Amino acid sequence: MTPQQGAQQTLLSASELYCERDDRVLFEGLSLSISDGELIQLAGPNGAGKTTLLRLLAGLNRDFNGQLLWHNAPMTTVYSEYAHHRLYMGHLSAVKKSLTALENLRWLTAQDKASEEELWDALEQVALAGYEHTPCLQLSAGQQRRVALARLKVSKAPLWILDEPFTALDKDGVSWLERELQSHVSNGGAVIITSHHALEGIPGLRRIELGGVA
Repeated sequence: MTPQQGAQQTLLSASELYCERDDRVLFEGLSLSISDGELIQLAGPNGAGKTTLLRLLAGLNRDFNGQLLWHNAPMTTVYSEYAHHRLYMGHLSAVKKSLTALENLRWLTAQDKASEEELWDALEQVALAGYEHTPCLQLSAGQQRRVALARLKVSKAPLWILDEPFTALDKDGVSWLERELQSHVSNGGAVIITSHHALEGIPGLRRIELGGVA
């Protein structure tokens, strides 16, 4: 169901988040929520806690105070379900360089139970047709990023949590990812993203500025 077909539903919400690192407060009293059809862009200088917040929202960092809810249920009680409904991509490509592009994608999407045809199609969609059996150590940084981003074509997760996904992409890769983000939210998905890239014209876009020191 797209947002136009019914009322938006809150997927993930956070309230009164407090987190510190190395005796320095990254954020406190932070509350946010995201519904289907929305894209939240986290912005702020280096050291503001953007990556920490993404990992916290993904359920990968539990060193914080505050509350996280998934479909209005405490994250601690529904994490197993949540983990199958959110796709998290860190700022590193997370590909194993000794594996081929296809082997990496198969590994990265194991929980999605994708067919071989879907995996091959995903690599073609990210302009890696012909590189399926190429070890990733032989691929450029941009091509390795495309291997990681091919997950977006396979995953059925409604919530994407993406940390600097535009890194190392060329102009064509940037345009492709912009279209994927717009398509996802237009079809009822949700995205939380950190990026210095200008994300203009995407429906449901909201920007949250975090403090910190450069």
